[in-house]
Amino acid sequence: MEDRLLRATLYFDPSCPFAWITSRWLLEVAAVRPLEVTLRVMSISVLNEGRELEPWYREFNDRAWGPARMFIAAEQRCGADALGGLYTAFGRRWHIERNRQVDEVAAAALADAGLPAELAAAVNDLSYDDALRTSHAQGQAVAGEETGTPLLVLDGHAFFGPVLTGIPRGAAAVEIFDGLRTLLAAPHFSELRRKRDDNALAVA
Repeated sequence: MEDRLLRATLYFDPSCPFAWITSRWLLEVAAVRPLEVTLRVMSISVLNEGRELEPWYREFNDRAWGPARMFIAAEQRCGADALGGLYTAFGRRWHIERNRQVDEVAAAALADAGLPAELAAAVNDLSYDDALRTSHAQGQAVAGEETGTPLLVLDGHAFFGPVLTGIPRGAAAVEIFDGLRTLLAAPHFSELRRKRDDNALAVA
């Protein structure tokens, strides 16, 4: 087992189920490995601004502005360390319980995370959009190309994914982590992708 502290940065959109799954997988790894995970906010709403989207995906993108604004506000007010607890509280309601009442979920998640209640107002505050765009752009700059969420920086490599449709637990989580690091260390490795079944998506 590796003893040195490993650091990962996860750029996430709080509304994205795949980012949620990746974040929970990293927590599984961090429970048994010396892994420090830093969360940064990116935005599918910013990514897809001005694009023609299917109606269901346009609705998804439009609704995603509010949660992302709240996370940017929390980071500004309370620091990046506050995002982990907020994400867990938000994600339980949004992804597991599938509550889509943004204002209600925001207020409850802030309360659970012990953060100022007034941050819930950021959901509808467009003044946070510039900061959201800046945070999103920082992630894109690290990746070196346009990419969606999740965006992970690990071992000096920035990449889209990994996209998982379920949360690996225990030894399985570590096996995937170690396999990913092996691929990243290969100088000629660039991309790996296969068909996924979104009907089998499991966020809990």
